[in-house]
Formats: sequence, C-alpha cells, structure tokens
Amino acid sequence: MPIGNTIPVGIVGTGIYLPEKVLTNADIEKIVDTTDEWIRNRTGIQERRIISDDMATSDIAVRAAKMALQNAGVSAGEVDLIMVATISPDMFFPATACLVQKDIGAWNAAAFDLSAGCTGFVYGLAVGSQFIKTGMYKTVLLVGAESLSRSINWEDRNTCVLFGDAAGAVVLRQVEDGFGILSVELGADGSGHDLLKQAVQRTQAPGTEGNCRSAENYLTMAGREVFKFAVKIVGETALKAIESAGLQKNDIDCFIPHQANIRIIDAAAKRLDLPKDKVFVNVQKYGNTSAASIPVALHEAFLEGKIKKGEKVVLVGFGAGLTWGASVIKWAL
Repeated sequence: MPIGNTIPVGIVGTGIYLPEKVLTNADIEKIVDTTDEWIRNRTGIQERRIISDDMATSDIAVRAAKMALQNAGVSAGEVDLIMVATISPDMFFPATACLVQKDIGAWNAAAFDLSAGCTGFVYGLAVGSQFIKTGMYKTVLLVGAESLSRSINWEDRNTCVLFGDAAGAVVLRQVEDGFGILSVELGADGSGHDLLKQAVQRTQAPGTEGNCRSAENYLTMAGREVFKFAVKIVGETALKAIESAGLQKNDIDCFIPHQANIRIIDAAAKRLDLPKDKVFVNVQKYGNTSAASIPVALHEAFLEGKIKKGEKVVLVGFGAGLTWGASVIKWAL
C-alpha cells in the first residue's frame, strides 16, 4: 500500500558483515554427493560464507550495525529503536536485538526481534518506518542477520548447498519530501508453514551444550513447492508495490530481490520486463542468507554505484511462513 502523506522515511546509512570463511561448491563436493555444476545450474550459487565457531548471530549483527551507523553519521546514543530480523537468534530469549543494544551502547533504544523468514528485512522496513512516520521515534536501526550454517544438516544435499551466513543493517530516519519509502506490500499464507521450517532452535556453535543431532534441530525445505511459490509471488508482489507507489515498471532503476536462487530472480525480472543491468545479483557469492540477503545486496548495490540519489529501487522478499513482501524506495543518499 502507499505510505501516505506523513513524515517521509528513508535509509540514511547501510552496513554489512560477511564472515571470513568461504565455503565453495568444491568444498561441498567433499561433504555430500553433489557437484559444482549441479549447484550452479540449479541455484546460481558458487560459494557462501560461514560464521566462525566463536561468533553468534548477535556478533555479526553488531558489526553490520556499527558500519551502518558510521555510514549514516549517527551515534549509538541517537538510536531510538533496534530491530533484528532473524530466524537464527542467539537464544529463544532474550531478543538478539537486546544483545546488539548492549554491544553498541545504544542505551536509549528499545529493542526487539522480528521473525518473518527471508522476508524479515522487508517486514522490518514496514514496521520501523511507522515508528518514525507517527513521530514516536526519530532513528531506527534495522538489522537482518543470520547464522543458518548452524541450522543446516550437512548430510542433506538439497539444503546444505543453499544457505550462508551474513548480516546487513540500515539506519532509518526522516528524509527529504518525496524521497524514501514510497510503498510497502506484505503478505502471508500460513497453510504453507510446513514447506520451510526448523522445529527446534539450533544456533549454538558446534559441540556446545544443547546442540544434539535430532532431525528437528535442522532446517527442512520442500524445495520444489517453495520454488513454485517464489516464482509466482515475487513478480506479483513487486508489481503491487510499484502500482501502490504510483509508478510503472519502466520507472524502476534497480531491482533487488531476495537472493535465494538465480532462476527465481530471472523469472521475476522477466515478469517485470527489466533488463539485466537493472537487476542486482550477488547470490553467486553468498547463497541464501535469509533476512540478511536484501540488506547485504542493497549495501553492495549502493557501493557499486548501481543506486543513485533520486532513483527508484524495488526490494522483494519471500520465505518461511509462508511470507512475502515488497517495498519501493526513492533513494535519498
């Protein structure tokens, strides 16, 4: 839906953290019965990042958050609210956002986590922007962070090739009139809850207490069904968000979808009649990083000059729940 004539809210700073360890397709060939060619052809993924044993989701979230604050020129003390979008929190409770608050010293901030699967960042944009639009808060720090390698069954070749670890963050604030978030579309279909799930949390480092090898501890996915859902919903939701913003498909300057599978991205780009140079892709480098996927791609697209002030950007996510969401942003930086 269109955002309306309240305070204009946009992204004023971005940041990311990528774990140092790189796990290539060749490395995975040594773990399970698969090949680099099979993975590339079906997903577009060539490698992914893996969090170190001495780090947790909150640690990588903190690093991305600090970069975003620095790039925005905002101090931790100015942050009113911290949201962490994640499906791989450090613990069931307290919220990972509270740990981020502690580590960056944002003592004036409220903090909570948001769970919407790979759509978490887009949901977070919608939620965070409302606090600013109503005048309740001035500065919101939104982080998407995942350590999904801790949730993977490394004997399941259908899932272990797909996921990686990363964190991305943005700072939301009031921006110039006419800029910022123009529209947001959110959706969910709980009847698909079994298609992508993890019944029991498993985000501790290998070998730590509570990290048993029960099947319920691992992420499971009905790959074919999720693929069909994603191909359909990404294009549909993007078109709704574009229409809600009062724009046409040819008004879009940069399309940044959730980086899950190159075939899904290509299908969405075709639905939107977008040339390749308007579609940002980094799935080959990081795989599916769930809620971190879009903010990491957004940060890289901005650094690479693919997004400039005044240009229209479309973000689209989809994931467990099933959930989906899209946002159109007139870039303010």
